[in-house]
Amino acid sequence: MTSQTASVPSPDQISRAPKVLLHDHLDGGLRPGTIIDIARDTGYEGLPETEADKLGVWFREAADSGSLERYLETFAHTCAVMQTRDALFRVAAECAEDLAEDGVVYAEVRYAPEQHLERGLTLEEVVEAVNEGFREGERRARANGHRIRVGALLTAMRHAARALEIAELANSYRDSGVVGFDIAGAEAGFPPTRHLDAFEYLKRENNHFTIHAGEAFGLPSIWQALQWCGADRLGHGVRIIDDIEVAEDGSVKLGRLASYVRDKRIPLEMCPTSNLQTGAATSYEDHPIGLLRKLHFRATVNTDNRLMSGTSMSQEFEHLTKAFGYTLEDMLWFTVNAMKSAFIPFDERLAMINDVIKPGYAELKSEWLFQQTATTSGSAKAGN
Repeated sequence: MTSQTASVPSPDQISRAPKVLLHDHLDGGLRPGTIIDIARDTGYEGLPETEADKLGVWFREAADSGSLERYLETFAHTCAVMQTRDALFRVAAECAEDLAEDGVVYAEVRYAPEQHLERGLTLEEVVEAVNEGFREGERRARANGHRIRVGALLTAMRHAARALEIAELANSYRDSGVVGFDIAGAEAGFPPTRHLDAFEYLKRENNHFTIHAGEAFGLPSIWQALQWCGADRLGHGVRIIDDIEVAEDGSVKLGRLASYVRDKRIPLEMCPTSNLQTGAATSYEDHPIGLLRKLHFRATVNTDNRLMSGTSMSQEFEHLTKAFGYTLEDMLWFTVNAMKSAFIPFDERLAMINDVIKPGYAELKSEWLFQQTATTSGSAKAGN
């Protein structure tokens, strides 16, 4: 896939490369300083730290436990400060700004409206506040010389019983910034089939949805998400590796489910750093994304929860570049995969690929080639 002369990007080039993000949680990406500000303004006294740097470290350390259940506990604090319209607007606007600053040109950011009702907001008020925040963040990004488009995914919680209500909410705002639906939360004991009425409704409405599956639980979760529920994408899907057998001689055999996922080009929303934290993978070098890339699954690179993982899209690609020697061509491959899999109309996806993503990578590749030529020329002169 790569070679000694391949265009392995520098951290600066990775940062400037156009990136597409499909799996990012709004309540997992707050700025620590914002959490402290809102907690002070709203009277929330449950924070473990009151200095931004220390609070950021606390979130990363609390999430870095190897347990999905423990990982999810950190969200009690972020959700606690996202209970007013002003707070939701601020968090959404800053999310768009931060992603744009990191070179993300298209993002789908998910959140569960039902988790933001403690101070009297309605579901509709939550959605409208977040949508307005995203639009404000896009405007701020443009003012700073960046471009980004953010779509919202409305999430229902696996353990709750409001999936159909949230699906209907997503459908009612599908022309106002909401691009699809998701379910999230602990997989074990809460199969996606508990929410079949929501998925059947979305299919009748020709709407899009993804399902968290194949992260903490294995192949049965993936199978149910696809065959019973009809998911368009798999949130994580990392455990599809359990249906792939690699022999000692390096030959690979795909099981029936893995073959189906690859043949149908089902997108995998992979989140390497998050997977390490929850124990779904043991290291970047051993992360299944390496094999899935070689086998041409439709793998995509994502952040999941930027605060808890202390990560960004650029950092995720830096880790993968170090682990697998990925080049600008590999980054482009992952990015186009993601854009192809986005929940916006085909012509808009195609325009992003042809007008933004490919030209951006072509410019970086030309820059890389120029640098290599200059280095080679300099070495030759020194040799003379």
